[in-house]
Amino acid sequence: MTRNTDLLITATAPIIWGSTYLITTQFLPAGYPLTVAMLRALPVGLLMLLLVRQLPSGTWWLKVTVLGALNFSLFWWLLFVSAYRLPGGVAATMGAIQPLIVIVLARVLLGSPIRALSVMAALAGLSGIALLILTPQAALDPIGLTAGLAGAACMAAGTVLSRRWQPPVSLLTFTAWQLVAGGMLLLPVAMWFEPSLPSLSHGNLFGFIYLGLIGAALSYVLWFRGVARVEPSVISTLGFLSPLTAVAIGWWVLDQALGPWQLLGVFIVFMSVWLSQYASHKAAAASPIQATTGLPLLR
Repeated sequence: MTRNTDLLITATAPIIWGSTYLITTQFLPAGYPLTVAMLRALPVGLLMLLLVRQLPSGTWWLKVTVLGALNFSLFWWLLFVSAYRLPGGVAATMGAIQPLIVIVLARVLLGSPIRALSVMAALAGLSGIALLILTPQAALDPIGLTAGLAGAACMAAGTVLSRRWQPPVSLLTFTAWQLVAGGMLLLPVAMWFEPSLPSLSHGNLFGFIYLGLIGAALSYVLWFRGVARVEPSVISTLGFLSPLTAVAIGWWVLDQALGPWQLLGVFIVFMSVWLSQYASHKAAAASPIQATTGLPLLR
């Protein structure tokens, strides 16, 4: 399977995540962020675990707990805190810092080189997202900003460590372990801090099923597949497609207007994703050892 095919398959994950904004606001009960996050992860994780019938062993119990916390529990909790305390544009822009954090962590944990073009791509994507969704009325809440930065750091660390820790099991099993771990960590917190859910409508049930099966199980299997095959600095820039998809769906489904600055932001985001892929391809072509082994060279 070619590298471009791997990238297209992986890009499906953030595109799906972009659709979850519409599902959350239009189909789910408001005011239950921790409960929604737990129900997004735990039921489908347990279902997948029943299918694979395989539990972690040895040090993988600790590794899976760390990955579940970073990729799901902490990340989703901090994401909700940021979203509630900041305007959506500011919250999404804080999350767009993730590729820059990934570049640094990949250097520290994987020995991946820091390339100027990769940094430029991450900065360009950040500016494109800012143009796409920031408004002059955007307020800056210190707690919200801190949560946004911490959430981006958690997702970045989860991406890099998922690359570093590759278990000898299938992607389905690896994803199931992390979803169950993340959901179990969220369960007592959601029960303690939030009231019970009201009676659920058919629309609510559809929203939960979509978030679990499509927004969590399918998307994260595709995401972890990409993390295992493509270097993290390239994978992380694909995350820019998530807010881009959310804006596109808002324009198409909710009749939200797009001005010239938003259209410029769309163009810049696409160029940043392309630049990231170009930087990686250029580096691989210049390093035959890396191109044949798939391993980053230490520099």
